[in-house]
Amino acid sequence: MNKSDLINAMAEKSGLSKADSKKALDAFVAAISEVLKEGDKVALVGFGTFSVAERGERTGVNPATKQTITIPAKKVVKFKAGSELENTVQ
Repeated sequence: MNKSDLINAMAEKSGLSKADSKKALDAFVAAISEVLKEGDKVALVGFGTFSVAERGERTGVNPATKQTITIPAKKVVKFKAGSELENTVQ
């Protein structure tokens, strides 16, 4: 499912127009992005939790040249599914 498929599904299930569903999805993504950028987490009970984790600096190997390279530290977004979502998928 891509973004337009999700917008169509949201419009169908909510009774909103596709334009309103797109606005709602864009606002949802923007709100979550802002909270994660601040370093906080977003917990949606039953669905899951979005959080930011620090990935430390590590050593890797360039597959083309076989040279050892240093991969810098960075922040990554993590998602942990909630129990209701996990039970729905099983």
